[in-house]
Amino acid sequence: MGRLLLLTVLALAAGAAHADNGPFYVGAGISRSKLSDIASGNGCCLKDIDDTAWKALVGFRPVSVFAVEANYIDLGSQTTNFVDVSAHSSYHAFAGYAVGFLPVPVPYLDLFGKAGLARWDSSGSSTNFPSGSLFSLSRNGTSFAWGVGGQVHVGNIGGRLEYESINIPNTNGAQVISLSVILSLL
Repeated sequence: MGRLLLLTVLALAAGAAHADNGPFYVGAGISRSKLSDIASGNGCCLKDIDDTAWKALVGFRPVSVFAVEANYIDLGSQTTNFVDVSAHSSYHAFAGYAVGFLPVPVPYLDLFGKAGLARWDSSGSSTNFPSGSLFSLSRNGTSFAWGVGGQVHVGNIGGRLEYESINIPNTNGAQVISLSVILSLL
């Protein structure tokens, strides 16, 4: 009886290992980002960013319930014109995450949560057409970032829908919803 149980467990483990399609994955997708209450640092507020942009990701999933992942997220840009003054701001971030996958009994579905750090970068300026630059903004920093989502996959190709939040000072933070295509490698 013990040998039958051992053979059954080994057969199921071999099938599960075959279904994983390799530990490395890459992906790219579109993102919808929102940053609000952006302060320029000199008391002036720029217009909120609510933009469609893109993201790219690469990950390593050594076991079915854990992965590490790196993301590049274009958080968008915004230009505002008022009479003869133009203000422009743009944000992007590089993020590193530890990703935990919830073991669900559906073979083609993964639900996950992730937490890590994001290195964000912002730039912006305001110009007065007759006299030149009024102010410029260039900041960067490292902040806490987290996200949740789900993905479906067939073979080595999948689709992922996720929400991410990045704490960025002098804003209400970045909220990002993205839809990506994932490709498992090796």
